Amino acid sequence: MTFEQRISAFNELGQFFNFILNSDSISDKDLKQKFENWTEDIQFALTDAEASNNWFTRENINLALNSWAEALTTENLTAWTKNYPFAKTPKNVGIIMAGNLPLVGFHDLLSVIISGNNALVKTSSKDDKLMKLIFKFLYSINSEFESIIKVIERLENFDAVIATGSNNTARYFEQYFGKVPHIIRKNRTSVAVINGTESDEDLQNLGNDIFIYFGLGCRNVTKIYVKEETQLHKVFESILPWGETVINHPKYANNYDYNRAIYLLGKDQFLDNNFVLFKKDENIHSPIAVVNFEIYNDVNDVKNYLIENENQIQCVVGNDMQDNPNYVEFGQTQFPKLTDYADNIDTLKFLAKL
Repeated sequence: MTFEQRISAFNELGQFFNFILNSDSISDKDLKQKFENWTEDIQFALTDAEASNNWFTRENINLALNSWAEALTTENLTAWTKNYPFAKTPKNVGIIMAGNLPLVGFHDLLSVIISGNNALVKTSSKDDKLMKLIFKFLYSINSEFESIIKVIERLENFDAVIATGSNNTARYFEQYFGKVPHIIRKNRTSVAVINGTESDEDLQNLGNDIFIYFGLGCRNVTKIYVKEETQLHKVFESILPWGETVINHPKYANNYDYNRAIYLLGKDQFLDNNFVLFKKDENIHSPIAVVNFEIYNDVNDVKNYLIENENQIQCVVGNDMQDNPNYVEFGQTQFPKLTDYADNIDTLKFLAKL
């Protein structure tokens, strides 16, 4: 399969995602007729994805699909890949996917295929329904994908590996895959630094960074640094629109109730607005429904700490943080571009060197 055919296939996949989201508004009759044959498969995959993972609400699934529909254009894919000298001989690249967010492993799949390699895919049981729909659609576009993308239970006969897991599973991955080229991802999270210059819109957008996908992703803000504790009250006020969305989700509400009870029993210091807890804690990682906070005197101390611990951090938000290599604007942490790589490791560069 040529590079141009791969680009074309993923461009069509982007159109397919757009059809899933906006079938009634597609004006191209031929395209609409082609995709309408997939209506039953689409409904089954969406329903099954929601049923098998309660965190995968239809809103969050649609958010992921929309993000990829916008990214998967011929123009975007060409611009993304143009500077990489991909090898002409394909390698077998194992992909062990996470399942905490809808389609969270898709970027790795896209990177492996677009770079001219073969993918040996171990999907997560928490996010395999949508991925299987994608595989089936790609197979229908070009039968060569059946030999390029193989879904496996046990990873064998691989030349390289991209594996995503927790800090604990990463140790096993290192032992098992350490002798081949690999990317092994561990736990990461994101932080925000508040200095008092934020607009109301900035703080409202911070709510997106905290609550999209219920805070389950490495790009979700789980720690806030403030110059003074009173700034948290303005943050609370700005994120109020998220309250009904998250607290009415049973699994999120259970986490909120559990953590609140634990903190009360432990007499921990925290702030509560009835749907999220702000806990005074130096740890940058926090449980679901909790955001840790810390008061700083000198922002340079915060900057230095974030650089020293960048191996734990995916995104840094804040008006003072624009010189940080992981800087992201308020409200944009959950809207990565093709060039925004997990763990800030350039996947295409890794694949080009195989």
